[in-house]
Amino acid sequence: MEQVKLLEVKSEIAAGTRGASLGVDALKTACLDKGSDYFALYDAEEVENVNDILFDTNKFPHAKFIDGVLVMEERVCEATAEALAGKYFPIVLAGDHSTSAGTICGIKKTYPDKRLGVIWIDAHADLHTPFTTPSGNMHGMPLAMVSAIDNQACQVNQPGVETLMYWEKLKHVGLPGPKIYLSDVVFIAVRDTEEPEKHLMEQYGIKNFSPAEIREKGVKKVVEETCFLLDHCEMIYVSFDVDSMDSKYSEGTGTPVADGLTVQEASDFNTLLIKNKKVCVWEMVEVNPTLDTLNSMAETAFDILEATTQALLERDIRLEKAV
Repeated sequence: MEQVKLLEVKSEIAAGTRGASLGVDALKTACLDKGSDYFALYDAEEVENVNDILFDTNKFPHAKFIDGVLVMEERVCEATAEALAGKYFPIVLAGDHSTSAGTICGIKKTYPDKRLGVIWIDAHADLHTPFTTPSGNMHGMPLAMVSAIDNQACQVNQPGVETLMYWEKLKHVGLPGPKIYLSDVVFIAVRDTEEPEKHLMEQYGIKNFSPAEIREKGVKKVVEETCFLLDHCEMIYVSFDVDSMDSKYSEGTGTPVADGLTVQEASDFNTLLIKNKKVCVWEMVEVNPTLDTLNSMAETAFDILEATTQALLERDIRLEKAV
């Protein structure tokens, strides 16, 4: 049966709102409050962060703290690659969403010849670059990092020389060049995008299952269609940002957006998707307990984490019985 390893990434340097670094500990508090022993069941590794640089003056307006982001991508890449090489199934619990680029780099470092599909459950497309970002916050850039895209066709900024030097290095974390094709990305519940991101979504034919389409078809049908769209990929990575849920359920995250998933829909998506044997890494990001009362966001997220892990273990039991 699959051995789970928890990778704890308490980094928030790429977020625009402080507090996401506390998300992992908020999940642990929720676990204790619910009387669960989840965090005692699995090996865990905490990836060292560089959050102290937030006390320094940011030198990169179009890619805030990009020097530290590069360090974090490299560290998360190595931790993910080591876990996979050790035959673990990594469950990554992270602060801001930028470090998901490091997770993807770690998968490709371990399996450079395998085509990797990405299922991105999020309110945002996270396709910005230093050339297009309206905020400079790099948690809006991870998919551009791993696809090595600048999107200069939609340029609105003039990034400095040093910013571009770091940006080029980010494209080559783990191994040189793109790690994914953007045509191998499927969005679920993305609903807050800017024009440069829409341009890339159209250019590369990225399918986005909107909340309206999800309601029309139902979660199970959308999961089936998602897996069909990525059937040509040999491996799949699932990234779950809690802001994919409607803002009335996700107050405790940095960028809540209305008209999102219900808690049940979010849980159903993750528990059904992880049953696909191609899914090799699952990640949860952006729980921010400083924006919430009574730790409610983390309690909701923990329920989804526990249910998704159980679904993974049941997947492997079924596979063993089939053999």
